[in-house]
Amino acid sequence: MAILEAKGVTRVYETRGVETRALRGVDLAVEAGEFTALAGPSGSGKTTLLNVFGALDEPTEGSVFLDGEDLSSLSPAELAARRLHKLGFIFQAYNLIPVLSARENVEFVMELQGVAPAERRERALAVLAEVGLGELAEKRPTEMSGGQQQRVAVARAIVSRPKVVLADEPTANLDSKTASQLLDLMEQLNRDHGITFLFSTHDPLVIDKARRRVRLHDGRVVSDERA
Repeated sequence: MAILEAKGVTRVYETRGVETRALRGVDLAVEAGEFTALAGPSGSGKTTLLNVFGALDEPTEGSVFLDGEDLSSLSPAELAARRLHKLGFIFQAYNLIPVLSARENVEFVMELQGVAPAERRERALAVLAEVGLGELAEKRPTEMSGGQQQRVAVARAIVSRPKVVLADEPTANLDSKTASQLLDLMEQLNRDHGITFLFSTHDPLVIDKARRRVRLHDGRVVSDERA
């Protein structure tokens, strides 16, 4: 069974009476354990599709399934619970809380999940060590490089071992060497822990590393290739 699935998904935005079709009848199934890139130029619909999969946006038409569950059947509170417990997010802009240390940023998701303080700390320190930041656990984001901040974001996304990690242009603000190291790390996490990764990207580094490449153009899937 697919861990994520879009069936006939269309997303229409209206601005000042003008309609924009960001997605046009997309059918796509992502299997558990995949390392997949949604590729395409700006405006192709890849970020919109990622947001729909992440229950951050709703389709105008069609259905989206997470772990076999139709997201359209859920209340806002239930959708928030699914995001919290089944999904991890990595954003282009890192989205770390600046007044918190790396450890506290990673702990934040677990705090929302109701994990006890001692366990939160233990798990946060363990995952920061796993991403190579054990010595920087008490540093704040402003004391870190961009690559280090994005590693904290990866740690935060995986600390609860979600079903899927959705990564929106995760290498956009990184130099090529740092981006390559980050991708190697995420590939290792995918292989070691079976975490499904779905990227939205136009970065050739990400596209080359992906084992499945889904290309979008004008809101439609135009190719779907496996490495």
